[in-house]
Amino acid sequence: MEDELRITLTTGRTGSSVWKACFNGTNAFLGIGLLTVPYALSSGGWLSLSLLPLIAIMTFYTGLLLKQCMDTDPSIKTYLDIAERAFGKNGKIIVIIVMNSELYLVAVGLLILEGDNLCKLFPDFVVKIGTLTIQGQQPFVIITALVILPSMLLLDLSILSYISATGVFSCLIILCSIVCVGVFGGVGFSAKGTLLNLEGIPTAISLYIVCFAGHPVVPTIYTSMQDTRHFSKVLLFSFVLTTITYTATAVVSYLMYGEDVESLITLNLPTNAIASQVAIYTTLLIPITRYALMVTPVANAIEGGFSENIKGKKSVRLMIRIALLLSTVIIAYVFPYYESLMAIIGSIFVVLASFVFPCLFYLNISGMYRSWNYELVAIVVIVLFGIVAGVLGTYSSVSDLV
Repeated sequence: MEDELRITLTTGRTGSSVWKACFNGTNAFLGIGLLTVPYALSSGGWLSLSLLPLIAIMTFYTGLLLKQCMDTDPSIKTYLDIAERAFGKNGKIIVIIVMNSELYLVAVGLLILEGDNLCKLFPDFVVKIGTLTIQGQQPFVIITALVILPSMLLLDLSILSYISATGVFSCLIILCSIVCVGVFGGVGFSAKGTLLNLEGIPTAISLYIVCFAGHPVVPTIYTSMQDTRHFSKVLLFSFVLTTITYTATAVVSYLMYGEDVESLITLNLPTNAIASQVAIYTTLLIPITRYALMVTPVANAIEGGFSENIKGKKSVRLMIRIALLLSTVIIAYVFPYYESLMAIIGSIFVVLASFVFPCLFYLNISGMYRSWNYELVAIVVIVLFGIVAGVLGTYSSVSDLV
C-alpha cells in the first residue's frame, strides 16, 4: 500500500536534484484543480480570491510540519509512516481509509471530467439500444470506462506513471490556451463579475482547498532529494508557482466569462477555436493516464483484506479492479456533478490530509502541545480553519448535490 502511494519522481542515481525536486513538488500540487478554480472564483466573487494565497500559506506550513515529523526519525519514509509514528497502527488505518476514499472519488471525478468534455465536443451524440436512449454526458462516461478498461488490466503501471508526471506541462498548456482564446478568439476580458457572494464562499473555499491536495506525497519528495537541506526552498518554489498558476487561470477565466463560468472552464471554450481544442484535448488525456493510478492503491488495500491464499491470485486482483471501475461508472452516471464532487473531496478529505492530520501528527510526535507558544497558536488556528471550512463546505456541497 505504501509503495502504491508513492508518486513517480524524476530522480537521478543518487536522488533528485533541487530542480527535479521542484518539478516533482509542483507536479504533486498542480492538477485538475486548475479546471475548477475559475468556478470557485465565480462562486465566491473577486474578494474570495484572497483566500487562495491564505490557503496556500497554511498548507505550505503544514508541509513543513511533515518535514519536521520526518526529521525526528530517519526510518520515516512516507505519509503513512508519519501516521503510524504519531498514532500507531490504528492511526495508520484511519489515514489509509481517508486517502483511499479520496482516490476513489477522484477516480469518479475523472470519469465525469472526461464525459463533460466529450459531450462538449460532440453535443449531438446519442446511443440508442432498442427503446432506450442515452444522450448527453452519460454515454461518454461509459465509453471512457471502456477505453480505460485495458489499463485496469495492467498490473505494472510504470509507463502510465511517467506519462501522468507531465501534469505540470498539461496545466501550463491549458492556461496558455485559455489566454489565447481570450486574446484571439473574440471573447475578450471585459466581464466584471461579482465583488463578493457570501452564499458561494463555502463552495469557493472547498474548491480552493482541492488545489493543494498533494500532502500525502510530500514525504516521498523529501526522501527522494540528494540534499534534504534545500527541501523548504523546494516546497516554497512549488507552492509559489502553483498558486500563481491557479490565480492566473481563475482571474483570466473570470474576466472572460464572469458569472457564466461553468464547473469546468473547458466547457466555456468555443470548440471551433484551435486554442480551445488544444485545451480540451489536453484535458481529455488526464483521465486516461491517471485513472488506473488513482484506483490501484484502493484495489491493493481491498486485496489486503483477503486471506493469503486468495489475494495473490491474478484473477482476484483483476476482478477487484473491474468491480471498482464498474462502481465508479455507476456513481459518475447517476451523479454527474463534477463541481459538487470536487467540493466534497476538498471539504472532507483534503482538509483532513492537508490541514488536520499534519498538525495532529506534529503535535503528537513533537509533544509541543504541552505548553502554549506562537507555533502552537498557529497550528490551532489552521486546525480550526480546516474544521470550519470542512463542515461548511460539506454542508454546502451536499445541499447543492441534493
